[in-house]
Amino acid sequence: MANGSSPAAALNVTSSQPHRAQILENPLRTYLLGIIISICGNVLISISLNIQKYAHVRQSQRGSKPYYTSGVWWCGVALMGLGELGNFAAYGFAPASLVAPLGCVSVIASAVLSVVFLKETVRASDIVGGTLAITGTYVLVNFAPHTTIHITALLVQYYVMNWHFLLYLALEMILFCILLYLYKMRKMKHIIIVMLLVALLASLTVISVKAVSGMITESITGQLQLIYPIFYIMVVVMIASCAFQIKFLNQAMKMFDATEVVPINFVFFTTSAVVAGIVFYEEFEELALLNIFMFLLGCLLSFLGVFLIARNRPKIKLQNPNCISMDKIPRRSHTDKVQPEAQTYGSLAAKLMCNTAGQTDDT
Repeated sequence: MANGSSPAAALNVTSSQPHRAQILENPLRTYLLGIIISICGNVLISISLNIQKYAHVRQSQRGSKPYYTSGVWWCGVALMGLGELGNFAAYGFAPASLVAPLGCVSVIASAVLSVVFLKETVRASDIVGGTLAITGTYVLVNFAPHTTIHITALLVQYYVMNWHFLLYLALEMILFCILLYLYKMRKMKHIIIVMLLVALLASLTVISVKAVSGMITESITGQLQLIYPIFYIMVVVMIASCAFQIKFLNQAMKMFDATEVVPINFVFFTTSAVVAGIVFYEEFEELALLNIFMFLLGCLLSFLGVFLIARNRPKIKLQNPNCISMDKIPRRSHTDKVQPEAQTYGSLAAKLMCNTAGQTDDT
């Protein structure tokens, strides 16, 4: 009788609390695999960014062909795709609230590689910021949720229908509409407004990416999940949110300096991803209060480290291939003040004059 009633009791537990039945028994190996994949992916992204930047500088100096004809640039693009694929896979093995903060690894690696590839100088803020970011990452890894969940289609459907997620989604949509109204209709081009739009979209991106990655992983290692409509719904949400996120992020890069966009985007994106993991995937449900406090402390250290690294980064000025640098003209002592006269050269003056904005007088 005891053996016969046990499956029925287990079935009742599974029906009433389907998310409990999907939790693994603290699979440390799977958890560490997600961390390693995420770190490797972020390092590849930082390498690709520096390679692409190097290709832009080299092509601008040569002034012969567009940057997209360079094999070095395409190599950087390939590494970028590989790194993003690694981040995508990491969501299938580790909690979303941990994978997102590990993005600071990309900032640290980029600062180191820029010294090697682009010959940028090492500043005191780089050393302090790198130390804080590494310390924060170590704290994050140790105190983040260590519970891994089998992401199945039925589990994703269960999470989608939770009342707290529906409330969170409604509040997010209302806030997004308000910010979009201020940005588009009232022409308020403040960096906080633009980056909040990116962060709100990033929240949906993190939720959908982890759902898609988890269902693909479960389909490979366990039961096929690609036959459920929720999988394709999440794919559409992932693509749409990524596309609009990139759109607003590019607009922010056009309007503001990268030293402002990079740290603010990292802070907002990480916060959005952590909140999404808490609300949708309930990753902090059984986490001790000390772990929560230390996790937030690790996030704070990472935020501060990224801010110090990105602050006042040296800029590389690209030479316009259609300009003749005025300091190349012989017998000119104050070349920054010399320009071709428009009356003589007509429309050719625009092609011959270099932009001297930001230069100071030597006299």
